[in-house]
Amino acid sequence: MPSLRSRALTAALMAAGRRRRFASAEAVRDQVARSARRPASHLPPRSLGRVAEVSRTFVGAWPVYDAAPRGADPVTRVLYIHGGSYIDELVRPHWSLVRTLVTEAQAHCVVPAYVLAPRGTADRTVPVATDLLSGLIASSGDGGTVLIGDSAGAGLALAAAQRLRDRTGAQPSRIVLISPWLDVSMTHPDQAALEPADPMLALPGLAEAGRLYAGTLALDDPLVSPLHGSFAGLAPISVFTGTRDVLTTDSRELLRRARADGVEVDFHEAPGLPHTYPLLRVPEGRAARDRIVSLVRDAAEG
Repeated sequence: MPSLRSRALTAALMAAGRRRRFASAEAVRDQVARSARRPASHLPPRSLGRVAEVSRTFVGAWPVYDAAPRGADPVTRVLYIHGGSYIDELVRPHWSLVRTLVTEAQAHCVVPAYVLAPRGTADRTVPVATDLLSGLIASSGDGGTVLIGDSAGAGLALAAAQRLRDRTGAQPSRIVLISPWLDVSMTHPDQAALEPADPMLALPGLAEAGRLYAGTLALDDPLVSPLHGSFAGLAPISVFTGTRDVLTTDSRELLRRARADGVEVDFHEAPGLPHTYPLLRVPEGRAARDRIVSLVRDAAEG
């Protein structure tokens, strides 16, 4: 049974009509057009600078932020790739997770503000993310590297891990996927039954966002939808999903396919919790963040 606070938050999200922004393909296209006219900021909050050394570099057109513990040496490195259906920038809950990783896991976090769809399509985005991951692994030394992504960012993270495996065989110490979006086609037969209970997402808008991200590639191309790629040879994977999330089908399919390919999967499915619940200020979110911090610390210890 979800906590009282979780139930109240889910009810508030439903009442606010949060998922209206994904109600139709037209709604998503309008949102993308508004963002093109007035791009949202991806800057970290000033409060992060009180606990972390924050800097920014550029990898091609991507601003890439570094956040490291202030006054202490980091014990491990994290590449964190944010969600937002490939059409939204970094927002405060993403930065809150980064703050937790820096302060509680003593991690040096690398956070790319990747180019959004439709300019940023999978054929352009996945190779850059793969290069970032490869470089971080090569420079991490004994501390290890953890790859973390939420929602669309989890899809990009998994595609990058698959591409790096195919390129060099290298892998991070662990992959952590939060409410991952791994198949942008939105055609799983169970999703229609899950959609009415989801307070945040709806199928038509997600399908359009996925189409924009796919660009000229097929929707089932592993660069676009890594659920259709091979899992063999990947690092151990931790997955966090909730049952009031239309995308929980992707997590369940990942569990089945990854284990069939011999990959260790640490699977957490929270009854009654919505999309990206580990980023929310609810007891179950706090417990999930504690588990993620523990996984990052374990990577540092080898």
